[in-house]
Amino acid sequence: MKPILEVNNLSMHFPITGGLLRRQVGKVHAVTDVSLCLTRGETLGVVGESGCGKTTLGRALIRLYEPTEGSVKFEGKEVTEFSDNDLKGFRKDMQMVFQDPYASLNPRMTIQDILEEPLSLHQIGTKAERQEKVVSIMKLVGLREEDILKFPHEFSGGQRQRIGIARALMLNPKIIICDEAVSALDVSIQSQVLNLLNKLQKELKLTYIFISHDLTVVKYISDRVAIMYLGRIIELASSEDIYEKPQHPYTKALLSSMPIPDPRKRNNDLGLVGDVPSPANPPPGCAFATRCSWAKEICSHDVPQIEEVNGQKDHIVACHLKSEIN
Repeated sequence: MKPILEVNNLSMHFPITGGLLRRQVGKVHAVTDVSLCLTRGETLGVVGESGCGKTTLGRALIRLYEPTEGSVKFEGKEVTEFSDNDLKGFRKDMQMVFQDPYASLNPRMTIQDILEEPLSLHQIGTKAERQEKVVSIMKLVGLREEDILKFPHEFSGGQRQRIGIARALMLNPKIIICDEAVSALDVSIQSQVLNLLNKLQKELKLTYIFISHDLTVVKYISDRVAIMYLGRIIELASSEDIYEKPQHPYTKALLSSMPIPDPRKRNNDLGLVGDVPSPANPPPGCAFATRCSWAKEICSHDVPQIEEVNGQKDHIVACHLKSEIN
């Protein structure tokens, strides 16, 4: 099956300026050399610690940030070369649900105005047709029709996230990027929103990129999982392989930190020693070498390349020592 989204060697660097003339004195390596593909109807989970580049990757894919280099192809078309007019059309096909629904919803607009705004900007339908679409989407995400004249502050966190999802659905997108879409919600509300996302995916044939630091949530919703560390994807495989047969030391450490509800079972907690290196001054070689208990000399000066695991094209990892630690 031809992928709906292809990403090749994508990088996103931010300049660091200093001095009276504000000249560039360095750069933050937020995303470095990321490649992945997405097939229609699947959910790709993106996992990593805070500051690893997950959100920046999502925003670069949708061109809220202009990528420094690399290629992003949507249905075979190069997104990085889109004109302003092309980009406006692309926005209908690729939408984003943000982490904080209260910050991403205009507090001075009613829910009806918030949901109707994308249709107005793209000049879709008459006023009556747009209002009808608002009501139908509200019902689809489990909100009441009589709530459309309320303001964002009148809703709970879970309801506001549903409104954020409703807004993303207004233009009938093909891909939705969910950026920590449930991280600010209570566990019971998280499950409601996750079930809603699964339901909508089946009904509307949606494709998701689900960004999160919560491994339990990602396991529940994802078909494949990409592990990020300091701006790079260091392991990518099916959800089952990531959780049952992790290959990278960082993936193993993340999984060992997952809580287990049964007190009789304990994880072999590998722990993560030290802090994540600064993306403004990444170390040479493997970025994880400074925290890895298996690290050898080669790890400190050679950047590991992405390789297949045992000839499996659907399981790739970037680690010099993968054969020794498994």
